[in-house]
Amino acid sequence: MVAPLKVGIAGLGTVGAEVVRLIETQARVLAGRSGRGIRVVAVTARSKAKKRGVDLRGVEWARDPMALATHPGIDCFVELMGGAGDPALSAVEAALNAGKSVVTANKALLAKHGLKLAKSAEKHGGALNFEAAVGAAIPVIKTLREGLSGTGINRVYGILNGTCNYILTRMEQEGLSFAECLKDAQRLGYAEANPSFDVDGHDTAQKLAILASLAFGTKVAQSAVYVEGISSIAPEDLRAASDLGYRVKLLGVAVRTAKGIEQRVHPTMVPKSSSIAQVMGVTNAVTIDGEGIPPITLVGPGAGGAATASAVVADIADVARGIRANPFGRPIAQLRDTKKAPMERHEGGYYIRLLARDFPGTAAAIATRLAEQKISIESIVQRHPNGGAAPADGKAVPVPVILITYATHEDAVRRALAAVQKDKVISGRPQVIRIEKN
Repeated sequence: MVAPLKVGIAGLGTVGAEVVRLIETQARVLAGRSGRGIRVVAVTARSKAKKRGVDLRGVEWARDPMALATHPGIDCFVELMGGAGDPALSAVEAALNAGKSVVTANKALLAKHGLKLAKSAEKHGGALNFEAAVGAAIPVIKTLREGLSGTGINRVYGILNGTCNYILTRMEQEGLSFAECLKDAQRLGYAEANPSFDVDGHDTAQKLAILASLAFGTKVAQSAVYVEGISSIAPEDLRAASDLGYRVKLLGVAVRTAKGIEQRVHPTMVPKSSSIAQVMGVTNAVTIDGEGIPPITLVGPGAGGAATASAVVADIADVARGIRANPFGRPIAQLRDTKKAPMERHEGGYYIRLLARDFPGTAAAIATRLAEQKISIESIVQRHPNGGAAPADGKAVPVPVILITYATHEDAVRRALAAVQKDKVISGRPQVIRIEKN
């Protein structure tokens, strides 16, 4: 008989408690799939008295995360506390340095310290598994690291934040403003009281940095990711996108280019016909473009206690089976440095919404500035307010003009729009949204 894998769990919130429950209720299935039993033998959390809905009788309580990480009676340390610093960082380091395997759902920790932790795992022989850190129940880590290990990856992109996808979905379907949808998301628990980490794109950036490392063999570097959030998106942008055959999503995109790996997070127009455009609400999705194969899209719940716990338990089962994959798909010494790609060099199509002043010469001035930067227009839509009727007070009202460009460079778009603003033929700031083709 093979001895059971003895697990210690630090953090007994929604996810941690669900992990305990799954290991208990799925004990027979896990033992059958892993070739050995899995037992939770010790835990630690901020409050021992809190009711968690799971039976912890017979389970040892460690005094703190560090004591649990170095506990001689555990084989696998499960970190579910969160945060890029201590106590998570010190505890995970201690467990790996002691030769134990570690399972974590902590994207912030991996985005900031993943290389150092992977080096410790490599040196001391333990596993470092983190499927739940990106996309929760969506098995994108294993797909990139193991399932597609023989395939060259050209691009990986996806919807990696359910809060933003929920807000954009509601805005599109109900014509609500960003502020209205955010308030509702907070009421329903999809958004935090301080939602900036989600809606400004930083959560997606952490996840993308991890995916880019796995896909392209680069060192994890959140600082290499260009980031924009969704707060500037207006209902009229979503209506215009729909009319033009697109849908707006906050995407994390990592793509191989002739100048290196481009990593970016920003609102993006995607064709309605694409798989990623069909993903609505709090659901997440990741599309992988590999050499010689059609794009693969993985869709599922990207957050939540049950979804995250299922990925954590799957990682624990891999430890029980004796699987020891390189955490980022390659030995640490083979991972390449990566730098932030200047967005000015980005090449692609663009959606541009301008409020053009309604007087002679405006259209010609805009066209001239675009032509100076060699920007070709695929389509142009002019939306006269009030159906084109003259306003009652006789004052000219700015006319929304929507342009879709063919592929061009971002610096050309920026130069053209700066010149248009200097010409004083538009009101306010132009709205610019990048377009991601299939």
